[in-house]
Amino acid sequence: MMTGSARALTFDEATSSEAFAERFSANRNGKLAHLIAAAVTHVHDLIKEFRPSPDEWRKVIQFLTEVGHASDERRQEWVLLSDLIGASALVEEINSRRQKGATPNTIRGPFYRDDAPERSSGASISVDGKGEPLRVSVRVQDLDGLPIGGAEVVTWQANAEGFYENQQPDLQPEHNLRGLFRTDAEGCVMYRSVMPAGYGVPDDGPVGRLLKGAGYPLHRPAHLQFVVRAKGFETITTHIYDSNDPRLAEDALFGVRPDLVARFEHAQVDGRRGRSVDLTFVMVRARPGRQG
Repeated sequence: MMTGSARALTFDEATSSEAFAERFSANRNGKLAHLIAAAVTHVHDLIKEFRPSPDEWRKVIQFLTEVGHASDERRQEWVLLSDLIGASALVEEINSRRQKGATPNTIRGPFYRDDAPERSSGASISVDGKGEPLRVSVRVQDLDGLPIGGAEVVTWQANAEGFYENQQPDLQPEHNLRGLFRTDAEGCVMYRSVMPAGYGVPDDGPVGRLLKGAGYPLHRPAHLQFVVRAKGFETITTHIYDSNDPRLAEDALFGVRPDLVARFEHAQVDGRRGRSVDLTFVMVRARPGRQG
């Protein structure tokens, strides 16, 4: 029998969270221990509120197991889960608040690749050439409007049917609609692409099936995605949305902001009818530890 300071709190419905947290007594002020205990408290509160049967709880465990099995080097189902419940957007919102006028961050999303090929200004990122031509003109500047030369502009997007190249490795060429560019001395770069389509978030995995079955909207409005890097500045990770897309108000990943919505104007692109969009990314000086 345990006595004195060694006595453990009895685990029951009323004390479950405290009984778990007590196990961290040797490190109860540690940030990780505090975070784990807080997360477990929320889980216990949900169980107490909804009172699942053992069979229902096993289904929860089965779902989490399926999420893990559905994740590999090409598909990250855990990232998709985090994105769709708004957790990724909330973490980004908390950690990337910037001065008024600066380009806001959004989430990177599950289709990013860190090996986009470097291309020269004016080049096309559309390897297969399928879709309505699009000309994208980018200017990168600081809060004072001064150009930032030599900035890296990484871009990726869905095709005209709403699919990313790493979703269709057998149907799209490698690195289709991906590229890395560098701004000139005036902070500018231009590239050519095709108009992206909006798309449904993948619902062929456990996360999509669960939320679709619950009636959750799994739509993303048409957009371009960017990572903009420059020495001495905070990295921008963001989207630019098509103002004509009818589903701006129900982006499944909570990324739409008024200053990230742009007009894709009708224009002649390489002698064909297409679209053109002019974008300005405004960077802020990096604080210690905040460049990446």
